[in-house]
Amino acid sequence: MTAAERANQRNAVLAGFLGWTLDAFDFFILTLVIEDVAKSFGRSRPEIALALTVALATRPIGAVVFGIMADHWGRRLPLMINIVFYAVISVLSGLAPSYQIFMLLRMLFGIGMGGEWGVGASLALESASPRLRGLLSGLLQEGYAIGNLLSALAFRAVYPLFNSLYPGNGWRLMFFLGGLPALLSLFIRAKVKESAAWHEHRTDWVTYRRSLMGYFPRFAYLVLLMTMMSFISHGTQDMYPTLLGSLGYSRTRIADVTMFSGIGAIIGGLVFGFWSDRIGRRRAMMTAMAFGLAVIPFWIAGHSPSRILIGVFFMQFFVQGAWGVIPAHINELAPGHLRGFMPGVAYQLGILCASSIPYIEALLGERFTYTQAMGSLMTLVFIGGFVVTLLGPEARGVSFRKRVE
Repeated sequence: MTAAERANQRNAVLAGFLGWTLDAFDFFILTLVIEDVAKSFGRSRPEIALALTVALATRPIGAVVFGIMADHWGRRLPLMINIVFYAVISVLSGLAPSYQIFMLLRMLFGIGMGGEWGVGASLALESASPRLRGLLSGLLQEGYAIGNLLSALAFRAVYPLFNSLYPGNGWRLMFFLGGLPALLSLFIRAKVKESAAWHEHRTDWVTYRRSLMGYFPRFAYLVLLMTMMSFISHGTQDMYPTLLGSLGYSRTRIADVTMFSGIGAIIGGLVFGFWSDRIGRRRAMMTAMAFGLAVIPFWIAGHSPSRILIGVFFMQFFVQGAWGVIPAHINELAPGHLRGFMPGVAYQLGILCASSIPYIEALLGERFTYTQAMGSLMTLVFIGGFVVTLLGPEARGVSFRKRVE
């Protein structure tokens, strides 16, 4: 492999990683400012939490649109269009004059968020060495955790300043930060070349449409797997700041806990991604889920700050440990000519099927307690995710190329 090819591999992985990181940054900003947005629009917390649900629910639309574009036009151009789109929508969210328009913008943001993962993951992993696919899968997926960490850091360091400048409306300036990802499209245009695997597997429209039905059983399994994985991730993340707030934690403390959990998530994704190259994708994921289930009592132990720090660190270590395997696992299970479409759409349909979880947790949390609601729901979800993973296929290390160079 030449120096230029190695540089392109690094740039492709970096582009996918940063695209997902900055996408997640904007999504998680809302989880930290739910209460202030609710006050601005005169709405309840569950009504604002519904904005998280609608953003998750519209992600399959983006996966379909950008996934088909990626299979027929290549990975680079759709990825650039996608990043500019969600960056613009983020800025507009900060300008929303009403609850209804804010909800509409979050629906549109969901379309952009849904399109980024599939295109970015296929570009990054098709350019990577199969030997390092698990590790790079963990790195790519933990862009999501780093986005969460960066949102908490911004909330901790910048949000108080924004709120002092614009009392009650500091949350709007937070969404303006989401416009920065548009600059990433310039890096992709200048530094990233098209995937060689895409050139080899590109096919005509007739063959493409017919093969979609031929791979439906595999596709259906991936949707089920991603549904359980989405229940696990969004069920343990989206309403957790609200759970901490209900236990009397200050905003500063909530931001600190969120950042601490992000560190655990990043380490977990890399560790289990790397480990999956050696023991297999399913075994690594099931191990992470089993330990995640065991950590739940610590994760909801709000009466003990030290126990909750242990719980939140290891919860996200194991949750994102399982997720760190996902990009490699589901891209390996997809045929080359459908790799822009199938993994991304399966991922986002799983998100759609699980999109009610923040709203359900908010409703049950207000009716009972957030500790009771989230602890009980996540126990069931981890068990379900373990069983679905156990019963599924695996294609660890499969080549993405038709010919080996």
